[in-house]
Amino acid sequence: MAELEKILDEVENLRDEMVETLVELIKIPAISPDYSYEGEYDKAQKLLEIIKDWPFDKVEVYNAPDERAKNGVRPSILAYYYGEKGEESPRLWILTHIDVVPPGDLSRWESDPFEPVVKDGKVYGRGSEDNGQSLVASLYAVKAMMNLGIRPNRTVILAFVSDEETGSKYGVEWLMKNHPELFKKDDLVLVPDGGNEEGTFIEVAEKSILWFRVKVKGRQVHASMPDKGLNAHRVALDLAYHLDSLLHEKYSGRDELFDPPESTFEPTMVKNPADSPNIAPGEHEVVFDCRILPRYDIDEILKDAERLAEEIKEKYRKEFDGTALPEIEFEVLQRMDAPEPTDPNSEIVVLLKEALRKLRGKEAKVGGIGGGTFAAYFRKLGIPAVVWATLDETAHQPNEYAKIDNMVEDAKVMAALTLL
Repeated sequence: MAELEKILDEVENLRDEMVETLVELIKIPAISPDYSYEGEYDKAQKLLEIIKDWPFDKVEVYNAPDERAKNGVRPSILAYYYGEKGEESPRLWILTHIDVVPPGDLSRWESDPFEPVVKDGKVYGRGSEDNGQSLVASLYAVKAMMNLGIRPNRTVILAFVSDEETGSKYGVEWLMKNHPELFKKDDLVLVPDGGNEEGTFIEVAEKSILWFRVKVKGRQVHASMPDKGLNAHRVALDLAYHLDSLLHEKYSGRDELFDPPESTFEPTMVKNPADSPNIAPGEHEVVFDCRILPRYDIDEILKDAERLAEEIKEKYRKEFDGTALPEIEFEVLQRMDAPEPTDPNSEIVVLLKEALRKLRGKEAKVGGIGGGTFAAYFRKLGIPAVVWATLDETAHQPNEYAKIDNMVEDAKVMAALTLL
């Protein structure tokens, strides 16, 4: 306990430096080429510059090829700080992501999302809470031990990974596919990318994820003569409305392990080429984000959607120059079938609960979320993983912020976890 107290004091001493580091990282947009940005390269280079003189035992960079990104790569960084038994020590991964989502409507921000503002104990900016807060917390949990010359009981592997926000194809998924030797069955994994304001929620399960796009093709026409064409917008609205109803009614089961306890099916994005009020568009797209309880089969959901599409096609069917319209196509954008949950009695859960009990005097509860973290990939390998952090839950919102106290106190919990 005396050793832990020293580390906790040192983390507190590093508070101002932690804020400075978070500010520097927020300044660099690291947004996926999926959104027509350059990716994570510049931010990864900044992170390497920050830690270049830190006494990590090993720092490795893995570049997933992506010709759309700056310099053609999506980098991920692994920084190792060995435990007291060196390379033979048991291992704890702490994974955060360096990419962020786009800022969205700039008019809703009170400041430039990439010119961070420190105010009222918070750091404002895009990516501040998601996932900058936890990235910096993990760095300084280790730096506190380095400054004191203390080796943890477990080797700490800090992973700073690309492409979490758009599916992990160039991040964790790529690492596991191309470098399986990095991962061991007896590793413990913490993903500080979800939680609650009290820091008392430990996520051990995720729903399946399904993102799909529905493309409807009709025939564009002047809006004053709708009978001469086929308004794809009307067809898509009809399909989306009935699909939304069908999925919610058929897949309505509940599982109280999860929050929310039911599957969710949300239409999120729409697109059509009409650029004038008097054009009835010939094309329309709508995207659904589905978070599905593990009991349900994704393939069956897709079949239901396709069956409904056939009914809608017949309802609106017209022929133009020998071609039957509308045409309706489905494109799966992302799919992750839910893996088996982490055992609530597994070592990583028990140790994290103990750390929270010692440092905060709080009893944490376990549960499931809608999905979308690195933890699912580890669970698929049979490696126990948990998601935990103390968050005000401002991610993806205008005026996103990281609460400085949350960042510092979470760093203390991470440090404690390495000593247990």
